[in-house]
Amino acid sequence: MPESFVGAWQGEVQLSGANLLSLRDLNRRFLELAATAHGAWACRGGLSTNILTRLAPLSQAQREAAANCPYALFDLRFRDSTHWRERLYNGRRWHVADEADPDAGTVEFVGLAVFYAWHIASMAGMTPQLLLGMNGETAEAFRGATLEVISSLAVTEAPHLSARWSDCPTYWSALAGAAGGGDPVTLRRVQLHGLQLAAASRLPVFDPSHPR
Repeated sequence: MPESFVGAWQGEVQLSGANLLSLRDLNRRFLELAATAHGAWACRGGLSTNILTRLAPLSQAQREAAANCPYALFDLRFRDSTHWRERLYNGRRWHVADEADPDAGTVEFVGLAVFYAWHIASMAGMTPQLLLGMNGETAEAFRGATLEVISSLAVTEAPHLSARWSDCPTYWSALAGAAGGGDPVTLRRVQLHGLQLAAASRLPVFDPSHPR
């Protein structure tokens, strides 16, 4: 990947060291959830059984290495501004369907992810979109939300947790393979490819199964 592309990314993303560490920790936690996912969660998350099987044997150190991306590996329908306007402006009206029954680990993760998203949405420029895949309307809805509403969303949003670019299995397969292979150069190359996916998603029409 050209250095100019990476430099342009860094110029558009406003992220402190602490925010980056938090993002890496969230990515690691998400990989741990994905590696232990079963049945409905795996299907909902959009990752094939083959990819989940490749994530499962990764050690903690390998997952930490895979998680070291300057963008989120998870998604919570951040491009769906209608969904988030309803949730953030009328949070108390929503209830969890009986069939959802999210596990405690997923609820805890989603609570942290939603709070992180609220913080990132306050940043100017393209940071929310490049890091989390938010569109401008979603970011605006988050900026207008109160802490009370944000803290109440962990359970209601847990059923919507999924892998980012779940319809791009080549990326996930390459990430799992590079992390397990122990070659930092190959892993970094795959992680930088994710920057291209994130940047390309800013285009009006984007098919992540055919990265540009």
